Amino acid sequence: MTLTLNNQSKTRESSLTQALRHIQQLNSRIQELEQHHQDYMRLQQNLISAIAEICVSPIQEVQALRILIYRGEAACRQYLRSVLVKQSQASK
Repeated sequence: MTLTLNNQSKTRESSLTQALRHIQQLNSRIQELEQHHQDYMRLQQNLISAIAEICVSPIQEVQALRILIYRGEAACRQYLRSVLVKQSQASK
């Protein structure tokens, strides 16, 4: 009887230890994802600031934001570069 109780107790403890380890792994992953999200938000804020600085017309700003939303950061940066090139050509 004592042996059975000790065995059940060890099994429960082992299960609890595994659950605790799993919870710690999940918490670690959550922290990692939160950090990625904060980095992403900071990058988006910087890109939105660049849009406001580079675009000279509201239509360009809207176009840049649409590109950012629908096609992503790389396409938006490419659009902003093309706007800068056009501006430099127009000023010559």
